[in-house]
Amino acid sequence: MTMIPLPVRSRLARLGAWSRRRVPFLARTPELKHWIEWAARVGFGARGFVYLSVGVLTLLGVFGVGEAVGTGGALAWLVTRPFGRLWLLLVILGLAAFVMWRLMQAVFDADHEGKDRKGLMARMGQLFSALGYSAMALGASGLLFDKPEDAEAEAVVASRQTAETVMSLPWGDWLLAAGGLAILGIGVANVTRAWREDFTQHLACSESLCRKVAPLARWGYMARGLAYLPLGAIVVLAGLHAQPSDVTSLGAALEAVERQPAGPWALSAMALGLIAFGAFSFVEARWRRIRPPREVL
Repeated sequence: MTMIPLPVRSRLARLGAWSRRRVPFLARTPELKHWIEWAARVGFGARGFVYLSVGVLTLLGVFGVGEAVGTGGALAWLVTRPFGRLWLLLVILGLAAFVMWRLMQAVFDADHEGKDRKGLMARMGQLFSALGYSAMALGASGLLFDKPEDAEAEAVVASRQTAETVMSLPWGDWLLAAGGLAILGIGVANVTRAWREDFTQHLACSESLCRKVAPLARWGYMARGLAYLPLGAIVVLAGLHAQPSDVTSLGAALEAVERQPAGPWALSAMALGLIAFGAFSFVEARWRRIRPPREVL
């Protein structure tokens, strides 16, 4: 997909080259492709920080120090730390940069996935990822101005209000169940990707290092997928039973897992997997091949 016609892009490129030759300040300014690459790497780092925080806080909850949290709970915890709002602002900017990169992947095919069925499915997943991280960034922005009392309780209330709004629509119960199926689909897609994906194909690191970090990605995507399954099941049942009050948040769904037989062990494995996912995001921030699409240069 080309948003800017080739003749226009060519003229803009020549204008940029002429400006860099004539204006000393512009000559010292990095090219746009470098800014895009740095923004994408910051985005991967922000994603890694969020999931690393979720994993650590959830693991501490298993041992009785706090409670299992979702992404919103982890960001709310960050606000309570020294200089928390400053750190949160940096995370929000990083997530915005990650959304920008995801859109470039989805719209401009920055990773050269192609236009066949497999490529289009991958790009569709990147588009949904952009939407998901946009919602995460918008939710986090509210914490910049509001004092977080109990982020997970607020997340549950917000989820139930959304469910009630959906239920008020025609065929609302089926729409809510469909939303739950979509969450289940995200979970299954992550689990499937954990087994099938070659996570080293986009990394510019040595073969030995790639072999060492690939298990982090597999464990991380597996854990992230499994974490979404109980939430999806709860939303589906809430829709089928027309009970929006049963809808909950990701953190509360993880707490429900902990209350099951062998739940603490299962939740510990999920938490360690989310930590692994965060760690692999940091690996991508450092070694991922970032190829800005020509359409935006």
